[in-house]
Amino acid sequence: MLTLFCLMLSGTAGAAAYFFPVVVAGVGQTGQTVIVPPSRSPGVSATPTPSAAPGAPFTVLLLGSDDDGKNRSPLTQSMILVRVEPATKHVTMLSIPRDLWVPLSTGGSAKIDAAYAYGGAAAAIATVERNFHVHIDEYAWVGLKGLIKLIDRLGGVDLMVTNPVLDDQYPDDINSGFLYGYKRVAVLPGPQHLDGSRALQYVRSRHNDINGDFGRSARQQEVLLAIKAKASTLNVADLPDIVDTLKGNFTTSMGLDRVRSLLSVATAFDIANVKQIVLYVPLYTSYGQISGQSVILPHWSEILAVTRENFP
Repeated sequence: MLTLFCLMLSGTAGAAAYFFPVVVAGVGQTGQTVIVPPSRSPGVSATPTPSAAPGAPFTVLLLGSDDDGKNRSPLTQSMILVRVEPATKHVTMLSIPRDLWVPLSTGGSAKIDAAYAYGGAAAAIATVERNFHVHIDEYAWVGLKGLIKLIDRLGGVDLMVTNPVLDDQYPDDINSGFLYGYKRVAVLPGPQHLDGSRALQYVRSRHNDINGDFGRSARQQEVLLAIKAKASTLNVADLPDIVDTLKGNFTTSMGLDRVRSLLSVATAFDIANVKQIVLYVPLYTSYGQISGQSVILPHWSEILAVTRENFP
């Protein structure tokens, strides 16, 4: 998705001659084939996830991890399914609650944020595909520091905050020297200009939101759209610095064919054509307890109706 944002910076076809090699360099550093683990059915072997044909609709799984050093294998702070339809310039975003209790592709059941920790991007993709009955063509992963650096490189983002944050137990673990400290953070209602650190606070805070973790899902989608809006003001000459900024903090399966297909989306993408879906309680999910853990329980009949409609 971040690659998509970079591609959206092009306003004319002529500009592609400059920035295409730059994006190729960025993708070349990170592009990789994802081998989705097989199901547990006998005789089923692991195969690379097939990509959609150039110009066809495709689905990306966005992953954001708390790569702060607390866990050798980081959990995912966010999982967002994104459906891009190049022909209609339409995008659908569906946020998956991190505490959703599901069967994991690696075996057993747990909160869905553990899928990436147990098996990386491949396990996260397989877990989402099998539970949500969708096909994922690509994935993109960004760490905490990567998000901070990207937003700072863009000069911050502008939001109309309707879901304010006041958190007395926000993790103070970015460049603090101590991974288990806490601090108070606040993002007040109304128009706000947020730098990278403040934007991370806005999307990462988990406490005192009237909508619980669903409120955080909505905030994450807000910031993605704010990144897109701010990126559209940049010049293609800024792209080399953006690629350098993301180095080491961003991985993706997108290769050159996908980059070429995204070029057609770049010139006509409109935020008005974005559909946002959050799996709120009580229609799609409910709160529960499993083995002493607070979890979110899926209502699969309602969830699958939504995914069938929006992620064919």
